[in-house]
Amino acid sequence: MGASEALKPAPRIAVSGLGKIFPGVTPVTALDNIQLEIGQNEFVTLVGASGCGKSTLLRIIGGLEYHSSGTLAASGRPIEGPGADRAMVFQHYSLYPWLTVRENIRFSRRLKAHRQQLTESDVERASGRADSLLELMGLSAMAQAWPSQLSGGMQQRVAIARALMSRPEVLLMDEPFGALDAQTREVMHDLILHVFKLEKPTIVFVTHDVEEAIYLGQRVVLMAPRPGRIDTIYDVPFGSDRRQDLKHSREFVELKREIVERIRQTAGMRTDTDLLARLSGGE
Repeated sequence: MGASEALKPAPRIAVSGLGKIFPGVTPVTALDNIQLEIGQNEFVTLVGASGCGKSTLLRIIGGLEYHSSGTLAASGRPIEGPGADRAMVFQHYSLYPWLTVRENIRFSRRLKAHRQQLTESDVERASGRADSLLELMGLSAMAQAWPSQLSGGMQQRVAIARALMSRPEVLLMDEPFGALDAQTREVMHDLILHVFKLEKPTIVFVTHDVEEAIYLGQRVVLMAPRPGRIDTIYDVPFGSDRRQDLKHSREFVELKREIVERIRQTAGMRTDTDLLARLSGGE
């Protein structure tokens, strides 16, 4: 091993030979031989046809699901369950309706304070952190509002702020913008890129939207179904300073077309004219 290799930091997430089988009368192999390394402060997006195991892989990394074979580690430490180093954001906001926006964001620190009897200065720092996240998310004016008073986009901002409260090394996001309208999604895209730049977590982001995957990710990992496996990894050739008009550039459109076509191929989808004719009742 050379000196440069010895000094190279361990990947933030390392997955080797990972498999997942759901038991039953007919066991289902959800994941097979997953090999993936994700670096520190890297934004990786996962795409693929339905049933390819994207969310299952994310939940295993988050420690919310057990794997059947292989190994996985976070910063060199085996992942054996949930941990404070990893935070999860789901498509459904899962806010506590009886807590205000500010209280929702502070909830994890309140729980930690209860368990560990933190000092008053620790609590004050937590309050300052919550206020900073409120400002970052553009929610300062809504700090005392109830979740039911917020739009979907605002609720998801609260969920992201709550996940960031403990400064996790890894932020896991499972289709977090899937329920939002197109205009709100664009706002959230730019917001999460801003958060990524400021907070510097490693982000693993599951999405069905290829355009979203390319716009946000530094790498796009395409998974194939039956069984779920990694098919292709695309390096996204755009810098960190991204604007919405990037989506209309020739390079972006070509990469999107390539990834969409590969997803169709891995899913066994056909779009040729003969098949379309048969589907429409032609001979």
